[in-house]
Amino acid sequence: RRSSEVVGDGELSGASAPIAGIAGDQQASLFGHGCFHAGQAKTTYGTGNFVLVHAGTSPPVPPHGIITTAAAGDHEYALEGSVFVTGGAIEWLREGLGLLADAGQSEKLARAVDDNGGVYFVPALAGLGSPHWRPEARGVVTGLTSGTRREHLARAALESIAYQTRDVIDAMNIELDVLHADGGATANRFLMQFQADVLRIPVEVAAERETTAIGAAALAGLAVGVFTSKDEVARALGTAKRYEPQLDEDEAERLVREWRRAVKNAL
Repeated sequence: RRSSEVVGDGELSGASAPIAGIAGDQQASLFGHGCFHAGQAKTTYGTGNFVLVHAGTSPPVPPHGIITTAAAGDHEYALEGSVFVTGGAIEWLREGLGLLADAGQSEKLARAVDDNGGVYFVPALAGLGSPHWRPEARGVVTGLTSGTRREHLARAALESIAYQTRDVIDAMNIELDVLHADGGATANRFLMQFQADVLRIPVEVAAERETTAIGAAALAGLAVGVFTSKDEVARALGTAKRYEPQLDEDEAERLVREWRRAVKNAL
């Protein structure tokens, strides 16, 4: 079956409705970002992270730690990297340690300090996913001193989301022009800016955070004639905000090196 075709009929509020789209959640999200061509990429921020890069019409041989998957389209493929714990790290700070009243407070705390104070949090609370695939890994916090405050821990947790996304993209060995982003954590402006900083490319946040639903609707819309082409779908999609890299490149790379040193302690 194609991802965009009428496959049957269902019932909605007593009326017949065509079932016209078939796609996995991350594939629908990739489509919902308008990533229709090789080299276009998106990440979805949830409890974990899912990074997909469109790989064209020939199935690629995936680099170590990355998988090849289907993309929503006719004989289209993508590279995928799955991170086990990203937003889940913030949830753990809130529910497990009681350091946050709510997830949104993490941004306020992160901005209350000038830097991470040398603290790195590797949130291997359920092992480490892509590109390591080490389920036995355990969480690590490094760099603690008597001057470490909860603000540093909150900042380190947010930074860990960006670092893990960088690790997946580096493992894919594909040079990106921009990273499209969706999911609840895109509301965190500190995180989105830091993500752009450590990737050294712009991050574009989707106008609709639930891009998976948008992609599913777009696939169905193409099948029944609401849209006449992918180009028309792309024009209908919006961007809420674009974050440009601001951090000095040398400093960004130093932070990534320190992060990767901390990761070794979790493996």
